Amino acid sequence: MVSVILNWFYIIITSFVVGYGVLRLLTRHFAYQVKHGDAFLVCGLVCATVYAQFFSLFAGVGLAANLLLVAACLIIACREQAALTQMFSRRAAKWRGEDKRQLCFRGLLILGLFLLFAYGTSRGMLHYDTGLYHAQSIRWIEEYGVVKGLGNLHGRLAYNSSSFALSALYSMAFLDGDSLHCCAGFFAFLLAVVCLEVGGPLRTGRLRASVFARIMCVYYLVNIFDEMISPASDYFMVLLAFYIVIRFLDLLENGEQTILPYGLLCVLSVYLMTVKLSAALILLLTIYPAACLLREKRWKETGVYLGLGAVTALPFFIRNVWISGWLVYPFTQIDLFDVVWKIPKGLADYDAKEIQVYGRGYTDVRQFDMPVREWMPGWFRTLAGSDKLLTLMAAAAVFVLLVYAAGMIFGWWKRRWGLLLVQGTVAASFVFWLCTSPLMRYGCVWVYLTPAVVFGGILDSVLCFGESGRPVEKEGQSGPRGDGRLRWRPAVSRAVSAAVIFLLLYKGFALAREMAGSYVNDYWLIQKDYENYETYAYEIDGVTFYCPVEGDRVGYEAFPSSPQEAQIAFLGDGLADGFVVK
Repeated sequence: MVSVILNWFYIIITSFVVGYGVLRLLTRHFAYQVKHGDAFLVCGLVCATVYAQFFSLFAGVGLAANLLLVAACLIIACREQAALTQMFSRRAAKWRGEDKRQLCFRGLLILGLFLLFAYGTSRGMLHYDTGLYHAQSIRWIEEYGVVKGLGNLHGRLAYNSSSFALSALYSMAFLDGDSLHCCAGFFAFLLAVVCLEVGGPLRTGRLRASVFARIMCVYYLVNIFDEMISPASDYFMVLLAFYIVIRFLDLLENGEQTILPYGLLCVLSVYLMTVKLSAALILLLTIYPAACLLREKRWKETGVYLGLGAVTALPFFIRNVWISGWLVYPFTQIDLFDVVWKIPKGLADYDAKEIQVYGRGYTDVRQFDMPVREWMPGWFRTLAGSDKLLTLMAAAAVFVLLVYAAGMIFGWWKRRWGLLLVQGTVAASFVFWLCTSPLMRYGCVWVYLTPAVVFGGILDSVLCFGESGRPVEKEGQSGPRGDGRLRWRPAVSRAVSAAVIFLLLYKGFALAREMAGSYVNDYWLIQKDYENYETYAYEIDGVTFYCPVEGDRVGYEAFPSSPQEAQIAFLGDGLADGFVVK
């Protein structure tokens, strides 16, 4: 646990300084004051990931990469020393003006969450795929960066995710050989702090779409608490998707008119796509800032956001081509490069079908063409009880949203196009997930967010809350309490708030009971290591490779490895030169 805390301190310092430097540069040209401290951290983590991916094109992401990162932080801190001091002084003055008890209570809550999530990240269950290929992918980045045709050694190593580069950058494997895996847990802690903001609305009964999105986020955080030690790209994707949707809703509900924060969240959406390509429909959110910028003919600002998005995505696509020969592996519809290390098209197509079939609950690729009406009932029966309920609610929300959108178009009720865009984005992502590869861990974020955002937004409209969060007063009324027809609205708000608070307390109690039942007095100093499995060695042109004795998992230590003996040849003299199919 101590190693996790020290690692997080390093992540916080470097990501905050880098994020502050980038946002300082942007806000200097586009007037805007950053309102949430987490924006600096998230911006810095995105920059660190992009940096690590670019660095991996030339060398392993280890000591040299971290030294350059620290040097960049020192330069930014020196150049922006006055601005940083002024910002902290403003924050301190603001805190002095707040209620001391509330401020102290919030500080203790954040500290408690920090220690709680550090505890969870120090131990727990490692994902099956971590032993299969996550750990090996990270080690390849640590030692070699990017290697041509790496997917020919092991097809799963071609599943390029930018989250692996971030994990490699902050793994500190160059210190003593132990590779830390703390980044997913840090994202979870960061999102838990964002979810603390739900307390005020629940006390006052101001139930908006962002409140319900945070509630479902808390539900997810509890579910993965004993799994977030794993550097699985699924966790990064879900956590980032929650963050983007929550902050986008916050901006809309607070009536934010400045385009910059919306544009930066859309750049973060591009980053999310590089974490897991199946989340690409989140890019629909770009419609909102794009429409505003094009309507006002702000071409320079539009070019800035396009440039930021391109820089964010560029190293991901370069790494794709280097590792697999395909721009987007394993989808062969885009075939732009004729390189000798390209994974054969037949293998790539088989891999793509296997992913979708596996998500539907089958292992035989020959069942890929099975009609939806045949595979969906069996798939639905395998879901857990709560997942069945939430999936049904999400499906119902999609149909309700269609009616709701029609009502907006025809003017039957208030038009809230920004909210409708967010609702449509999560609903479209849910439908896409359901129709392609509906494994719950692939797309649970859309299952959770679709009913939360759709029904939460509609409830907000029914309860007549305006953009300020206060009940709308109609002509001749003093508010909801001034008319008998409106008195039920505060009562509904309080009832829903009470139900939500009860649910959160119940999940908290369940988590505490689970932690107490599984408590073991270990991993207080050093984080639990990757799981390693028994292997045997074989050679290719004098270079030793490893295979598992049983099953298909190897872990981190046996390197390089593959689930079975690879039929490959070297592109050059050794591992760094890459592989081709024999």
